[in-house]
Amino acid sequence: MNDPSSSPKPFTFHERPKFVEGSAPCVVEMRDLGVWYRLRGRRELSLKQALLAGRASTQSRTLWALRHVDFQLPEGAVLGIVGRNGAGKSTLCLVLARILTPDEGEAHIHGSTTPLLTLGSGFHQELSGLDNIYIYSAYLGTPRQVVEQKLEQIVAFSELEAFIDEPLYTYSSGMRARLGFAIASALDPEIMILDEVLGVGDREFRAKSRARILEMMRQSRVIVIVSHSLQFLRRICTHGLWLDKGQQVAFGKAEEVFDRYMAATGGASPDAEE
Repeated sequence: MNDPSSSPKPFTFHERPKFVEGSAPCVVEMRDLGVWYRLRGRRELSLKQALLAGRASTQSRTLWALRHVDFQLPEGAVLGIVGRNGAGKSTLCLVLARILTPDEGEAHIHGSTTPLLTLGSGFHQELSGLDNIYIYSAYLGTPRQVVEQKLEQIVAFSELEAFIDEPLYTYSSGMRARLGFAIASALDPEIMILDEVLGVGDREFRAKSRARILEMMRQSRVIVIVSHSLQFLRRICTHGLWLDKGQQVAFGKAEEVFDRYMAATGGASPDAEE
């Protein structure tokens, strides 16, 4: 594989929205997007070789986590991303959240993003749930006065009123997920990114979280979801993206993409839920 550092296509962010003729304004556009990592492996040496060399031999290789990814999302779109482990789904979410800067191609992203990528991201275990609401909101770039206006709503949605003053290390993973989702969804993001977080918690809270996403859809926000539940993605997504080993296999209408994905994986989702 050629060293991607020689790629002539630098990555750039464009904040000005693009418009697609005859349709809603385009909020997100990826053009030939690529992300690569340099992996380093150590080759074990004998004691004599190590003494002569001074250190173990280090070899590196390049891995493309994403390559040649192209798609557009108009205002009001809900994108479901599918693919097996290692397909590049989480890497793409990091790009959309502006956390990770890719190595080639272009991204046109218009609007504030609120990522809920990993459970407990931005949380402090020694502080209370209430303190973490302010900390996590600041991590997402939300002013304190906005958080104070939404505070009662956030606590009520999380259903953690009895535990909100307790330190976060006493919370279960499901409780932390509920708190994180309650914060992120209450802050009215223009672009919301959910990476494998809706499967945590009891069935009742999952249903409430999904109902909240439907409410957000009616407010014409762009939502990007990575989920194990194809059944859920089919119900709410307008667009689908199938990734495999970093490559874009299909993008388009949700039903068509998910049907192709299921057919290629043996007629049923390998990650089906419910």
